Amino acid sequence: MTDRADIVWHDQTVTRDEREKRLGQKGAVVWFTGLSGCGKSTVANELDRQLGDLGCATMLLDGDNIRHGLCAPPSVLAEEHGEQFADRFGLGFAEVDREENIRRVGSVAALMASAGLITLTAFVSPYRRDRDRARAIIEGSGRVGDFLEVFVDTPLEICEQRDPKGLYKKARAGEIKHFTGISDPYEHPESPELHLRGGDDRTPGEQAAEVLAELKMRKIVGLPEAG
Repeated sequence: MTDRADIVWHDQTVTRDEREKRLGQKGAVVWFTGLSGCGKSTVANELDRQLGDLGCATMLLDGDNIRHGLCAPPSVLAEEHGEQFADRFGLGFAEVDREENIRRVGSVAALMASAGLITLTAFVSPYRRDRDRARAIIEGSGRVGDFLEVFVDTPLEICEQRDPKGLYKKARAGEIKHFTGISDPYEHPESPELHLRGGDDRTPGEQAAEVLAELKMRKIVGLPEAG
């Protein structure tokens, strides 16, 4: 068994500062959290578009998309890798699976931020401690301020009315276990960098513009380009 002391960090020749100067921006992670159907993916996609219009280099990590590969459930992995592999590495939706899901995403997002990308993530991420750990991973390997938590605060009844994937209906019928807001809890952020009130009269574009304004204020967007 390899001892932790045998795993040594290898410094890269090209620094993060140099990568950011080339891109004309600062690397950061904008972490959208909220109930299923709250609008976090919609706002994140709109923010991605607005940043792209400004010439920013971005990456969007969406909870559903990540579950197709990096954090695939056992049923997806079993066909190619076998049951033993799938049981060990596949992730369901129980509390411990969600913990590992967010740990993996936090680690990937930290790498992207270190490359100078403005990385947007849209995950229910229902447990406060898991979001705090993601912040610690991202800021611990980079800088304080690299992690911006954006709480898309849409009431459960509105999310359930929307139910774009029919998941709430299935959860109410007992067909889906560990469904946040129904059979599992959602722990609201206590002090997010941004608190978006979902279900009001604002459009996703207007909500995304609020996040963009915060990124500009923090000088994540608008870093002078290298001469």
